[in-house]
Amino acid sequence: MTTSTPPAGDPQDRTAAVDPLGGLRAPDDPRCDVYLTGTVFLDIVFTGLAAAPVRGTESWARGMGSSPGGIANMATALARLGLRTSLAAAFGDDHYGEYCWDALEQGEGIDLSGSRKVPGWHSPVTVSMAYEGERTMVSHGHEAPPPEGALPECPPRARAAIAALLPGRGDPWIGRAASHGSLIFADVGWDDSGRWDLAGLVDLEHCEAFLPNAAEAMRYTRTDDPRKAAWKLAEKVPVAVVTLGAEGAYAVDGRTGESARVPAIAVEALDPTGAGDVFVAGFVTGTLAGWPLADRLAFAGLTAALSVQEFGGSLSAPGWSEVATWWRSVQGVADQDPAALRRYGFLEDLLPAPSRPWPLRRAVPTIGFGSVG
Repeated sequence: MTTSTPPAGDPQDRTAAVDPLGGLRAPDDPRCDVYLTGTVFLDIVFTGLAAAPVRGTESWARGMGSSPGGIANMATALARLGLRTSLAAAFGDDHYGEYCWDALEQGEGIDLSGSRKVPGWHSPVTVSMAYEGERTMVSHGHEAPPPEGALPECPPRARAAIAALLPGRGDPWIGRAASHGSLIFADVGWDDSGRWDLAGLVDLEHCEAFLPNAAEAMRYTRTDDPRKAAWKLAEKVPVAVVTLGAEGAYAVDGRTGESARVPAIAVEALDPTGAGDVFVAGFVTGTLAGWPLADRLAFAGLTAALSVQEFGGSLSAPGWSEVATWWRSVQGVADQDPAALRRYGFLEDLLPAPSRPWPLRRAVPTIGFGSVG
């Protein structure tokens, strides 16, 4: 872990840039730490609704934010934790696409050299409404047309890659990335077919870690307990991580037989959008940094907990300044549980000096402000 002062004009206005892999880097390492590919949405998020919208009425929200969403949630979360992140995605040539491109490349320092701008294609859009700790989303978009030229045969060399497994079919880039040494971290969406066939996740064989939620894990393993499901999954993949919602997360390392369970941090959730992506980003960060399994799990849960206290997906992803300020803050809470503090004691030697108030307000309710004068 290294800490340095960022260059003047840093778009994120960091006073301390943390490289979690600083002590591990070597001259012949891959240029990027994590590779991702997927669809970027423009997210428009409404929060502070008193209740679910009612048909035929107008509802006013107390908060609103706009930001790149979809796969951009994960890319932003990784970049804010100091990982060199490369994203391959299609961007429309409309104003929404230009905004998302600039926000990711200039605002977050994400490498978009593998991405492309598509003339005449409009950006996918998601409107998210958060209320009562849940969210409702409406999306619109069309599949991007195929590129005019051939895509690279293999993704760039990277320490890790993040993939979404597709029931019943594989994605060729995943196997190619794994064969070139990338650790594959994967999640999976809901199986609308209802088959829940673990053998149908053909790319699972390439994965270092598989991170489903409890409902998905139990259905795929035909078990009635998420911990049993994690052990069954660890027979198929080196590391199985099952997220348990308000109960935290449980992980099993199938190579060593080690297991870990970390309870969730109790917070007042404003918007859960992107929390799963932030969890994965935290776990990937700890894995690449070589942390013990329980520390990786605790850090992933912490970053997810910090994210739900702000609205928006990529908007709410925490960086090291937020983690540092949280750690200093909880140590000053009266009657703090000593055991809970010890669980996060590994942070003490990792963090920069806190430099911002917590929670940090990143979100603004517009696509962007025009210049004045």
